[in-house]
Amino acid sequence: MPSRITRYILAEIVKIFAIALFSLTLLILLIGVGRELLREGLGPLSVLQLLPYVLPLSLQHSVPATALFSVCCVYGRMSADGEVATVKAIGVSPLQIIKPSLIFAAALSPGVVLLSDLAVSWGRPGVARVVLQSLEDIAYRFLHSQHTYSSSHGFTIHVQDVEGRRLIHPTVKLRSRTGAAIELTAREGSLRLDGETQTLLLHVVDSQVEGGEGFEGTWPGETEFRIPLGKAFRQRDLGQTSPSALSLLEIGPETIAQERRGRRAIGELAAHTGFSLLGARWGEIAGPSGRNLENRIVSSDQRLSKLHTEPWRRWAQGFSCLCFVLVGAPLAIIARTADYWTTFGICFLPTMVLYYALFILGFEQSKSGAWPPYAVWLGNLVLIGIGISLIDRVRRY
Repeated sequence: MPSRITRYILAEIVKIFAIALFSLTLLILLIGVGRELLREGLGPLSVLQLLPYVLPLSLQHSVPATALFSVCCVYGRMSADGEVATVKAIGVSPLQIIKPSLIFAAALSPGVVLLSDLAVSWGRPGVARVVLQSLEDIAYRFLHSQHTYSSSHGFTIHVQDVEGRRLIHPTVKLRSRTGAAIELTAREGSLRLDGETQTLLLHVVDSQVEGGEGFEGTWPGETEFRIPLGKAFRQRDLGQTSPSALSLLEIGPETIAQERRGRRAIGELAAHTGFSLLGARWGEIAGPSGRNLENRIVSSDQRLSKLHTEPWRRWAQGFSCLCFVLVGAPLAIIARTADYWTTFGICFLPTMVLYYALFILGFEQSKSGAWPPYAVWLGNLVLIGIGISLIDRVRRY
């Protein structure tokens, strides 16, 4: 009998979970892709190419919420229809009824951790790559409709008109590697993306450059300028990459490298201070060089705190599935409601709000170094404590 009940409950949870996951993921996909569509002006083909990369980004958020919702719906209906009381009357413990949901959530949780890692290592670079590959078409689409295009890669193009692929009287504003503003004007021009070198080739006729640091002046005839773009295809510099954009396999080696950089900065500051004291150059101790080294040490410590916190954050968010179910299943049995909106109001919404409020508190404090990295599990631990007390109440139900 217990195994039959387990299979029945598990089948009901999986059925609602699949339907709800499809609906919620589709909604998140539409929002995510729609945002890129509006922000970047992607065409239909680019949107289709974007979908596989956005999918893991959507699933990592929708799976925990859907698991909680499906469990609340199943156990709320069972309790409202008297099925829980009937099962208890034939001698089956209420804990046996809750067990299938815990097994289900325990199996999902590592998958959510892997999804978050896949979203970082494959999803986000894929989105950047699709947008970069579509940059030429995006630029022409904006120039045709609005006669101006501003790119997130740091350049702006204004045109008087567009005839096919010809840009009439284009004006391009960008910044050089040193940060100096450059303005290029021309009688006409055209754009072409070079995917191999990640540059946008601007072919112009009778151009003039201002602020080009050595390239200023008038350029008669045909000239080609290269506008460097993003780093979607290049080997990433892990030392300059945000910890949230690193995979779990990259975080460990980068943490060691960051500790090494921090120790090097401390050694350089000690040497700088020592030589300044020996030479009686008191002003140099707190001078620009000393402050720069101090800032490097502070930045290194901040980045190190984020690197230590990031793996704990990924695992905490992944196992939020189990914590949600641990609270949602007994709470739905106690609430005894089969209405989905009532279930949402009583079980789903308070659990989500409480968890994410505590999670954000722990994450921010851990990231700043004020609390240890495992403080990101604060929300999980509170939900576990609440879940155990609710399960004990169900056992005496």
